[in-house]
Amino acid sequence: MKKTWIKILTATMLVFGVMAPATGFASDNTPPKAIDEKLGVPIVVYGANLSEAEKESVKESLKVKEDPEVEEITVSGQDLVKYIKDSNSSSRMYSSAKITRKNAGEGLVIEIVTPSNITQVTSEMYANAMLTAGIEDATVQVAAPKAVTGHSALVGIYKAYEVTTGEKLDTDRTDVANDELSVATTLTQSAGVDDAKVAELLTEIKKDIAESKPATKEEVEKIVQEQLNKLEINLSDKDRQLLVDLMNKISKLDIDFSQWSKQLDDISNTIKDKFGSLMEDKGFWDSVKNFFANLKDTIASWFN
Repeated sequence: MKKTWIKILTATMLVFGVMAPATGFASDNTPPKAIDEKLGVPIVVYGANLSEAEKESVKESLKVKEDPEVEEITVSGQDLVKYIKDSNSSSRMYSSAKITRKNAGEGLVIEIVTPSNITQVTSEMYANAMLTAGIEDATVQVAAPKAVTGHSALVGIYKAYEVTTGEKLDTDRTDVANDELSVATTLTQSAGVDDAKVAELLTEIKKDIAESKPATKEEVEKIVQEQLNKLEINLSDKDRQLLVDLMNKISKLDIDFSQWSKQLDDISNTIKDKFGSLMEDKGFWDSVKNFFANLKDTIASWFN
């Protein structure tokens, strides 16, 4: 019996030893994070309707304690009214975020750290809406302690951005950005268009608007239809009109669309750099699979 338990313990240590990060023993020598005296500390914004337990859960998800210093604020329904016209000040606010400024030209990096709890909005949708609102050059992490749509996080990001930069966002742009988020989620939820396809559609339409500078709604409608045809997306008349109306509003905003497109490319490249090569390395994953298959056989033989 004693030998059996020794074998079990050995097997457990083997498995956990494989799964543990290779840099585990070097962690003690890792220098602490430094406060960026030029750009300031990260801003953490919590939904006003979080309970204390939920707030602690969000702090853990956003790894607040790993930063040497943060500034913490709360976003409420009153902020919703400030940034979005005709909104409800009694809205429940649960989505939360941490925003860290970056140097000019470094672009946007969006990460949803609780993906199972943000049910409608994707990182690409946040990026699109943030650029519409005028937010550039930042790392943004979004979290929620329970399943929510994720819409209120955008308002929190607006507030945090103003706090961290000292700048005032154009409320016309933040209002249109909210419309954009709503249309994006409608196309994925109601029209059944893949969220990646929606992000591509919105971006390509914006690029065309930037290049051709349409003067009329009819010209915007033509651009929208051309991209729908190009991407082979079929929408109902109602959903198509929602998209046309949105893009007509965007075409009237003062936006540097070339910079917008560059930042979206940066986001895509960041994701590819992090995960693309590893996920595409079939030989690596085959070796992992074979290792665990052999390990399973070895452990099983100990008990025969």
